[in-house]
Amino acid sequence: MAADEIWTIGKLLKWTEQYFGSKGVDSPRLDAEVLLSHVLEKQRIYLYVHFDEPLEKAELAQYREMLKKRVRRMPVAYIIGTKEFMGITFHVSPAVLVPRPDTEILVQAAIDRLKNMDKPVVADIGTGSGAVCLSLLKYLPALQAATVDISPEALEVAKENAKRLEVTERIEFYAGDLLEPLAERSFDAILSNPPYIPEADIALLEPEVRQYEPMAALTGGRDGLDFYRRLIQTGAPMLKENGFMAFEVGIHEAGPVAALAEAEPLLERTEILKDFAGIDRVVVLWKK
Repeated sequence: MAADEIWTIGKLLKWTEQYFGSKGVDSPRLDAEVLLSHVLEKQRIYLYVHFDEPLEKAELAQYREMLKKRVRRMPVAYIIGTKEFMGITFHVSPAVLVPRPDTEILVQAAIDRLKNMDKPVVADIGTGSGAVCLSLLKYLPALQAATVDISPEALEVAKENAKRLEVTERIEFYAGDLLEPLAERSFDAILSNPPYIPEADIALLEPEVRQYEPMAALTGGRDGLDFYRRLIQTGAPMLKENGFMAFEVGIHEAGPVAALAEAEPLLERTEILKDFAGIDRVVVLWKK
């Protein structure tokens, strides 16, 4: 990309798509559009109706730096600092996982089961960016939440998002290990998208995940089920009558997690929900 050459939006997008493709970047066109939209501070539709508009030198320099990061396989969300989830824009950093569409299944499942409750109180365990609990707070005005993460850096990201979404008065933040900071409390729902990738599968992850996302938020032990065991054992006694736990699970993990619940006498019913690809993605466990 010659610095002294005139680069229009259309020309730049075409060049970047080819460049990203040659480097093995997934979704090369989409990534190019998202990055350029961020530089220009415009919606993506703007790019299509201003194909012939040339970039200024400062814009081109900023875009060039973003390209360098992307070909090193840094996720686009980390490069621009935001990610959309449930129709809401969340701030993200390498201290937290990038929110993914599959997790929207967990959030929608919780919304559907909480919306008719009177002033529900939920716990969100391993909050990261806060995408799960803050989405619930945004869509359920009567809801109160307590959220936990073992990473202070992740909690700072979640607090920033809560402030920007104007829900800080309805949420409490705790640093600690799973449900330990919430001992002696009870909840209508306990939600979690815990680390669930088996240790042997970590090396198979795409570079964007393996190299940049927080490993502590990914690894679920030898079989991927370590955190589900602990959440079910400690969480079941903390549920109110007719309360539930809802977890996102990895591929082939829904059955084993349901089996763990069957061994817990305080839980009586299990639901398994599929994601957009038809994969079992969320397990809902109901208290008697």
